[in-house]
Amino acid sequence: MQDNQNYLKNISLEPSSAARIAAFVGELNGNLKLVEKTFEVKIFHKGDELKIQGQSKNVKHASNAILDLYNLTNKSIELSKESVHLCVQSHLNLSIGQETSFNAFSNIEIKTPRKTIKARGKNQQEYIKKIFSKELIFGVGPAGTGKTFLAVACAVDALLNEKVKRIVLIRPAVEAGEKLGFLPGDLSQKVDPYLRPLYDALYEMLGMERVNKLIEKEIIEVAPLAYLRGRTLNNCFIIMDESQNTTQDQMKMVLTRMGFGSKAVINGDLTQIDLPKHSVSGLHHVMGVMEGVKEIGVIQFQSSDVVRHPLVRKIIDAYEKFEQKITS
Repeated sequence: MQDNQNYLKNISLEPSSAARIAAFVGELNGNLKLVEKTFEVKIFHKGDELKIQGQSKNVKHASNAILDLYNLTNKSIELSKESVHLCVQSHLNLSIGQETSFNAFSNIEIKTPRKTIKARGKNQQEYIKKIFSKELIFGVGPAGTGKTFLAVACAVDALLNEKVKRIVLIRPAVEAGEKLGFLPGDLSQKVDPYLRPLYDALYEMLGMERVNKLIEKEIIEVAPLAYLRGRTLNNCFIIMDESQNTTQDQMKMVLTRMGFGSKAVINGDLTQIDLPKHSVSGLHHVMGVMEGVKEIGVIQFQSSDVVRHPLVRKIIDAYEKFEQKITS
């Protein structure tokens, strides 16, 4: 019976509410279809009663996801696509033994003037904890796992609570050969395209007008790698994004810029290195150099931590599987 493809489970949505049920099922039953597709089950829905059919394990996780989704409608009659995908993905992780529950890691949150950011999953929770407790943190893993967004949230929190005096944003401009002189505009304008994800996060948390004022006052500073040498960054929250595109010398130079009262978060994805073929990534090199140093925090994100479109996770896994096949 447990392995029967036709295993059937009945669920009642309580308390019954027409408005909550409408939000729960989504436009054209889109939320239910997502659960069906994710867990390979069939869902039959009538009013506040649902029947779920499929393999026992899949039915169990699909039913838990459905109950969590319905519980979310108690907080907001309208469910965002993001909240639906995160809830379903959390239960998908559960089904493969990678997480404990959807709500288990929602106790850590960062409040900014425009948005409250919550940890989504174990690795995001540990990442935030390490940023709060360590002075040097490495976030390594695929795109879409929240590395940049959470680092910016922690930086904003530290600035507003006067734990630091400035935020310093760094990102290698590999496409421009790190020599930005031939690009039009001032220093900030030259490197702006490479820092867009950092700016977008800041705008979302502080608002564009406030961010621009902080940049004018140099409380938020854009610092291309080429212009860091010789400086000491005191009382700063330093964020370096895309650090896989630094050389060994550049990585060492950035890390040795840290001054008193500063914190540095170094993020990167070792599967997307844009350096010349024979160059060794500074991020890859420093992971070996710093191994065993207890004062440093390292979080390794996985495809299961991706909080973008569900297909991104599958794309990352497919690339990894393909590359393993080539190298084996």
